[in-house]
Amino acid sequence: MEAVFSDFGEYAKAFGLTCGLFLVAGLGSLVWGTFLAALRVGPVAVMRKASAAYVGVFRNTPLLVVFIFVAVALPKIGYSFTFIENVDVGGHHVSGYFFRACVALTLYTSAFVCEAVRSGINAVPLGQAEAARSIGLTFTQTMQEVVLPQAVRAVVPPLTSVLVALLKNTSVAAAFGIAEATAQMKSMNNDHADQRIQIFLLFAVGYIVLVEVLTFSSYALERRWRVA
Repeated sequence: MEAVFSDFGEYAKAFGLTCGLFLVAGLGSLVWGTFLAALRVGPVAVMRKASAAYVGVFRNTPLLVVFIFVAVALPKIGYSFTFIENVDVGGHHVSGYFFRACVALTLYTSAFVCEAVRSGINAVPLGQAEAARSIGLTFTQTMQEVVLPQAVRAVVPPLTSVLVALLKNTSVAAAFGIAEATAQMKSMNNDHADQRIQIFLLFAVGYIVLVEVLTFSSYALERRWRVA
């Protein structure tokens, strides 16, 4: 354990980067996935089919392949995201690698968010939408004002599972130049081969703590939003 405690700043920084990946990709996935879910239940057939095709492609594609596509293939055809290289957030430089990792995680996770949100939308009685349309609300207004607020209550548990998977999937970014927790664990293992078990356990505890915080937060939301 001395290897971690003697360099605890790098340990904390690595998990901070993991949290950064999770927060950015999680927010992007929730927004994009919810939009895809709205398209899947919308009245436009072309949009329904396009959304279903997107979900089918990304849900059945390994995350590693998505990372390779975003980090390697897109720059080859001119999408290098160089505009992000000069951005600073809170005094910390945002690299193109970080941005590409967030894009890959968002593209992949949003397919699962879409299906979770769609299940919640389908759980709302059809009469709710019909009543909203009968008083003159458009499809967008019906989704925003009537359906989605009710659907959110039903999708907290499945969305929590998706976000927990996203948190652990950030470890794939270690293979693409991101010094997050898994990459830092590998580096410490290489430098302190005699303490590999202790290093592994401490990094595992870090992931467990993050997952438990996320899980308890979802429990709090469930209690707050449950129907009396």
